[in-house]
Amino acid sequence: MFGRSLYAVFAVLVLATACGGGGQGGDASVVDKAKNDKKLVIGVKADQPGLGLRTPDGTFTGFDIEVATYVAKQLGVEPDGITFKETVSANREAFLEQGQVDLVVATYSITDARKQKVSFAGPYFVAGQDLLVRADDTALTGPETLNGKKLCSVAGSTPAQKVKTEYAKEVQLQEERTYSACVDRVLGGQLDALTTDNVILAGYAAQHAGKLKVVGKPFSTEKYGIGLKKDDTAGRKAVNDALEKMFADGSWAKALQASVGSSGFTVPQAPALERY
Repeated sequence: MFGRSLYAVFAVLVLATACGGGGQGGDASVVDKAKNDKKLVIGVKADQPGLGLRTPDGTFTGFDIEVATYVAKQLGVEPDGITFKETVSANREAFLEQGQVDLVVATYSITDARKQKVSFAGPYFVAGQDLLVRADDTALTGPETLNGKKLCSVAGSTPAQKVKTEYAKEVQLQEERTYSACVDRVLGGQLDALTTDNVILAGYAAQHAGKLKVVGKPFSTEKYGIGLKKDDTAGRKAVNDALEKMFADGSWAKALQASVGSSGFTVPQAPALERY
């Protein structure tokens, strides 16, 4: 009798797990979660002005936030149904795999390695590695002009090493824990430049208008995608459809201009979606 009861409990647990309930951690598509719950948890950056920044009152602003909000609305979720959760570069795949977030919109470059763990919609923006320098600096015009100069990037990232390896072997590399720390040292004159993706740099240039500028000579390609749980085919299609609409109705260009336009950053054409 005991064995039969135990089997019944086990069967119920298996059934409950298989159903997933359409919530986080289940196998349901983000489309079903949005439709049924009218809520989404979206992973974003919290420390990138113009892209994903947590303000003093706890709200989030920036281009990634605008993209996330537009996409969520197309899936049936109003702004008050969105919970923004801070992600950092190192935990984005884990948050999706564990169901801690439903989508990630966080300057998240699409790579083959990441596609082994998560799915991507997009790209919704194509960035390129560039340099941020003081506005009055006329000597630094590209990565090859950095020999003998002090270049900053964040600890654990590869952009600064790329400059040293491929463009300026005599550059002096300086690592800081955050981009904002690099920015402070460039503003203060202790360092000459900061390198990372151009649109991230444009956010800082907009924050310090008239004091900093982006050189405007990108030397790599980074395709930002929206991350979803692996193999959520329906979700990927729905998010791509939402992005296509955002490109077409002018909302995408408007959001980008409002977020980083004051830096002098030229709003490009919307990228071609890579559906797969």
